[in-house]
Amino acid sequence: MSLYKFNYQEKEYLLTTENCSDIINDEEKPVKGIKEKHILEILNSTNGVDFDIQYYQEACPKCLAGVKEKQKFFGFLEYHFYIFTKKGEYVISDICKEYEGLSFNKLSRLNKVDDSYIVSIIVCENCQDYIIQIENCIV
Repeated sequence: MSLYKFNYQEKEYLLTTENCSDIINDEEKPVKGIKEKHILEILNSTNGVDFDIQYYQEACPKCLAGVKEKQKFFGFLEYHFYIFTKKGEYVISDICKEYEGLSFNKLSRLNKVDDSYIVSIIVCENCQDYIIQIENCIV
């Protein structure tokens, strides 16, 4: 089982492959073969991960925390980082140690990467269920 632990406001959060309810890969240009396990490995390979609170108008579909209380906004913890691909396959992320001193442009000039994506990890503050969104973007 892959696992990533972090603390936010004195509460421990555990991200596993089991509590990931969805991985939403870019519809037009998906990253081939990327799974929850791979994202958790990337998170574990760095010390710079810093989740922050964001509020949405929709509740967590799994636990519906705050719906009974008629809350207008619902708290989720988020973290974002970039990954770079070559021919649609993962090559490197901007948070891994191997990326230090590099940039997308340097890697592109060396013909090691040809596309970039932003990865968003969105965790329910209440039940710890989470989703991963991968969206193609221009760096």
